[in-house]
Amino acid sequence: MALHLSVLLIFTGLTGIHSVTTVSKVSVKAGGSISIPCLYEPEYTHHVKYLCKGSNRGSRSCKVKTDQPDSSGKFSISDDKQQRIFTVTINNLMMDDTDYWCAVEINLNNSDVKLFQLSVTGGWPQLFVDHQEITGFNGEDVTIHGSYSNTGEIEWCRLGGSCVKEPSGSIDGTRVTINANVSNVFTVTMSGLRTESSGWYFCTKGLLQMPVHVTVKERPSTTTRRLTTFSPTAEPVNHTAVSAFGEPTTVQGGNHRASIYPLTFIIPLSLLIFIVMVASFIWFMLRRHKQTKAPASAATAVEEEVSYSAVEFKRKALVKVEAADEDVTYSTLALQ
Repeated sequence: MALHLSVLLIFTGLTGIHSVTTVSKVSVKAGGSISIPCLYEPEYTHHVKYLCKGSNRGSRSCKVKTDQPDSSGKFSISDDKQQRIFTVTINNLMMDDTDYWCAVEINLNNSDVKLFQLSVTGGWPQLFVDHQEITGFNGEDVTIHGSYSNTGEIEWCRLGGSCVKEPSGSIDGTRVTINANVSNVFTVTMSGLRTESSGWYFCTKGLLQMPVHVTVKERPSTTTRRLTTFSPTAEPVNHTAVSAFGEPTTVQGGNHRASIYPLTFIIPLSLLIFIVMVASFIWFMLRRHKQTKAPASAATAVEEEVSYSAVEFKRKALVKVEAADEDVTYSTLALQ
């Protein structure tokens, strides 16, 4: 019985059946980067996962493990135990980056593996998308834009799940529409997103695949105001998006130093002071206008009630009367 179990474990380790699922071949550009998802079975949730390189099982070498990071920075690995997917990222791609293996450790002597190949080109990749990471909101739509130069039918698949062929279909209750009416260009639209729609997908064209991770979140409320304080010693925040060529574009933010009080009190207080100043100015001008108008009205009223008349003074002429000599009688008065 023990011998039979050992043989079964060895056979499973060599074939990798019913263990790891990933894409088969991806077209990438030299100098860029690529992220590859690897789906594993529930019994391997707490096992060590790793990435190997080599053209065959005998020559492969381990490059990075979930319990042993890569110090060179060329390889990275992360494990989403809830989705049961570990993701490997290969940076600074070179022409010899061709054969890789997703691996899950069963025990010290055995592992389950799955091969994926990279087609590294110095020019335009044969199949690519504008972003490997895309975010949508519950109940809404999200559109993936891509381009191709190879032949074959376009499909949109969920890793480890079902696929939709052009022009439309459904995956786990989410509507999928594929539009390839324009030559060498296509779009994939996922409608009616749900939280369960989050996960790894990939588009297929001929022999090539390109993985895309979709994150579905609740849209933030526009009526709720959120106040956040930032520590003076906060570390810079890096936001990374993968371009159509698999090249990461990083936007780095500096140290955030902010306070609630300037934003909450100073700006409204300044606005209130400004409004008071404007109102005071208007009140002063109206009062001055009324004061100026009142004397002018009184003067006008008095002027209308006054009657003007001219006074003329006449001087009487003095008349000198001379008596005639014949009218005068002279007499002598003697006093005793």
